[in-house]
Amino acid sequence: MGRYSLQDFVEQTEQKDKGEGLFELETPRMLEINLTDQIWAKAGSMVSYRGNIKFTREGVLEHGLGKMFKKALSGEGASLMKANGSGKLYVADQGKKISILHLQNESLYVNGNDLLAFEPSITWDIKLMKRIAGMMAGGLFNIHLSGRGMVAITSHYEPLTLKVTPQNPVFTDPNATVAWSGNLQPEFVTDISLKTFFGRGSGESIQMKFTGDGFVVVQPFEEVYYSENKS
Repeated sequence: MGRYSLQDFVEQTEQKDKGEGLFELETPRMLEINLTDQIWAKAGSMVSYRGNIKFTREGVLEHGLGKMFKKALSGEGASLMKANGSGKLYVADQGKKISILHLQNESLYVNGNDLLAFEPSITWDIKLMKRIAGMMAGGLFNIHLSGRGMVAITSHYEPLTLKVTPQNPVFTDPNATVAWSGNLQPEFVTDISLKTFFGRGSGESIQMKFTGDGFVVVQPFEEVYYSENKS
């Protein structure tokens, strides 16, 4: 067949089993989940599936009133769906790059907008950044993941991981911050002089300051968060 033929396209883009287990990067921006039981995934992330899979929205009281209350405050960004059954499930999020992490009794904070999927063996909780919520459109929230299991996170373009040490704290733009190690607690600091360089409103002078021993993951892109409760 000639170059650029339909057969050539099919062969180049066809799904291929790599035998990597539960989570498999079919492409850098498409996650294949070899489902045998249950998985949590970001609501609306399903692209395609084959097999016998049932999708259910996260139950309002499934995780207790505490999580329900925090979820209501954090808006739709943290909405999850459960996929039950067996088959191949393909998930993606706006063409963002996907990174697979295998937690082994470790913990991680992930921006609520950047969590794509995780195993049910992972313990999770929504953490609101209360001190920053009133300063940025829609506020910011993150999800604390811990335990053993697979997690898939997303980033706009290639992520960069910065080591944090007691001697070298790391400052980040909250809109470009994807994840950080579970032992770090970010502090919010403001730099009024930065307002000169940005034009996005009231939030641009806020920075996240990470101190201690750990790491923080950033992306070369600034997410824009929208509040559901526009006054």
